[in-house]
Amino acid sequence: MSDPSTYWLTVTNVLLGVVTLLCCAAVAFGVAQEMVARRKKRAAMSRMDGEVANLIAGFDSHAFHVPSLGMTMADGGEPVKTEQPEKR
Repeated sequence: MSDPSTYWLTVTNVLLGVVTLLCCAAVAFGVAQEMVARRKKRAAMSRMDGEVANLIAGFDSHAFHVPSLGMTMADGGEPVKTEQPEKR
């Protein structure tokens, strides 16, 4: 280590190693944090799944029964009157 170029090369390598370890630790922390967040979300969704299943079971297909609303149209436009053939 008496050579100055060897000394600075060694110091640079050590510092780069420390920076690399810090970056790996930051990535590991981010991955662990994401896994905990997903686990919490999955636990919350599992409780809600039962409620949603009960809600969906109460309705027929994708329709809500609202008698005052009448017949609704998917496109929201005016109904097309079909012409019926004349009877002879």
